[in-house]
Formats: sequence, structure tokens, C-alpha cells
Amino acid sequence: MVAGSCTNEVTVNVSVDRIWKAAACEDHILLPKIIPQYFASAEIDGDGEAGSTKTFNFTPAAAPLTFVKDHVEVLDHGSHTMKYKAIEGGHLGRTLKSHAFEVKFEAVGADSCVVKTNIEYDTIDDGPLPEEEVQKLTDLPIRMMKSVEAYLIANPGVCA
Repeated sequence: MVAGSCTNEVTVNVSVDRIWKAAACEDHILLPKIIPQYFASAEIDGDGEAGSTKTFNFTPAAAPLTFVKDHVEVLDHGSHTMKYKAIEGGHLGRTLKSHAFEVKFEAVGADSCVVKTNIEYDTIDDGPLPEEEVQKLTDLPIRMMKSVEAYLIANPGVCA
């Protein structure tokens, strides 16, 4: 097993409160609407706050992945920080033994913010995660945030 981490950040042209609500608090509702080509459906066990689990079911376009179940460890509305850990599905058992995300949303203007993601993982085998897999891990949050941004800009009443 080899531990690793990667980070990324992306600026979005939406207020921190709107992107927080859409991407952290209501992701299980909005992602299947915003990115239906990859998210077939989502369920939540709990109220969405820390301690809840969210299961995202994927379409065949996300193959070989079929679903991922995430445990919400932190959902801090004051600092706009969330932490969650994959507990089932996704890359677990394929290439990763564990997989966790910390996402922080920081305002940089009235209608813009920076979304910073830190991803920590442990590989199953004794080798490092191949660079192409690390790139996929870092690209995914950026693509998702840009999709959420585009949806919110096109729908100004959502998460307002």
C-alpha cells in the first residue's frame, strides 16, 4: 500500500454561498440533473450533515464504476469546508484501499470563489497510483465544479 495525495483548485463565477449550497449541501439532488450523462441517481441516508451517507449511482458512461457511497465527515457551513470519505464502490477495491476528499470554498468576490480540493488515498498494492489515475482524480472535481457553475449561471434562481 502506498499513501498519496493530490490537490487542485478552480475559480468559479458564482458566489460562495450558491456554489456551497449546490455542490456541498444539495449535490445529491443536483448532480443527476446537472450531469445526467454520468450521474444516474443519488440517495442520502441522513440529513446531509456530518454523519450522513450519500450514494451516487453512475450511468454506463462512467464504467467500470457503477456507484460510490460517501460518508460525510465534516460539513462546516461557517468555513464552507466539507470532508467526505468513500466507504464503498467507486475506486475502492479496484485501485484504492481508501479515498477521502476535503473541499474548501473561498470567496474572492461577490460573484466568484475558489474551490480547493485535497484528495488523499491509499493504493491497494505496493506501487504508487499511476499518473493517469492521479490526473483523473484531480480533473474530476474541476469538471464537476465547472458543470455546477454553468448550471447556476444558467439558472439564477437555483440555490439563490
